[in-house]
Amino acid sequence: MSVRRLADQQPDSFVFTKASEQLVTFWLNKYPEAKKVSAVIPMLWIAQKQEGWVSEPAIQHIAERLNMPRIRVYEVATFYTMFNLAPAGEHFIQVCGTTPCWLRGAGDLKAVCEKRIGKKGVVSKDGKFSWNEVECLGACANAPMVQISNKDGDEYYEDLTAESLTALLDALEAGKAIKPGPQNGRDCSAPEGEAKTLTDKSLYDGSMAKPIKLPNAANDTAPAASPAQKPTKAAKPVAKTKPTPPKLVKEAVADGAAPKLFERPDGEKDDLKRIGGVGPKIEALLNEMGIFHFHQIAGWTAEEVSWVNSRLKFKGRIEREDWVAQARLLSEAK
Repeated sequence: MSVRRLADQQPDSFVFTKASEQLVTFWLNKYPEAKKVSAVIPMLWIAQKQEGWVSEPAIQHIAERLNMPRIRVYEVATFYTMFNLAPAGEHFIQVCGTTPCWLRGAGDLKAVCEKRIGKKGVVSKDGKFSWNEVECLGACANAPMVQISNKDGDEYYEDLTAESLTALLDALEAGKAIKPGPQNGRDCSAPEGEAKTLTDKSLYDGSMAKPIKLPNAANDTAPAASPAQKPTKAAKPVAKTKPTPPKLVKEAVADGAAPKLFERPDGEKDDLKRIGGVGPKIEALLNEMGIFHFHQIAGWTAEEVSWVNSRLKFKGRIEREDWVAQARLLSEAK
């Protein structure tokens, strides 16, 4: 990867348009107030979709909106090759140059771009094209490939040759629509031509399955007992016992009052992972404490929340994700 720097010539200012501002608000609302900086990548992407590239004033504007040092936003913008740091053409072509694509002919695709458009990062004279080489775009089974970004979207064009990429550029230059996906006629990542495996229908139509004889109450009778066999005595019915309720675990603590804790679930335990913010690790911690059911969490007081919080590795999540309200709804829905 070469060093990525901002363009020498920069606009005087940057502001999000009304449409872009709606997208910015959508992304900012996804994060808690203390985590708003997580919206830096979406905001950089929105700026690029608006202007075609990420300028220094855009970086400054985003840094101010997120209360981030400008250098931090600059670091993100220069790290990811998906962000154009200079004006791009109407059709921006990203050529994957990682190993699978390189072995399958990415060098030929780069040669086409250099001959047709010019050097990497340079916009063609007519303003229609610019290109760059990027790291893996995740379509290795369809190598070599490019991603072309324009007003219609960001699409993959795969299974390319120098000739097929040239044909795509010709069509774009003429203002014609081009079809994304494999350019050699195959379907997604399926084999070229007809299928070569699993062609025998008997492999999946059920005809090779062994027949199973099911018992029939009307026709199937138990075999008669042999004369030498003595009848066995019927076993005495086992008396049914009522399941004992789970034992309440009592624990005296100083930092808040302990909630109701049990040594085992009362019947089948609830799937606590249905509560937003509770994953497998946190569910396991709660079970170890003696918390197995939604109704336990639904009744927590502030002191009980404090007690559980002090024993979690991810403190503060109970209040942030409002486990108590979620558990109450899940408990009522059962």
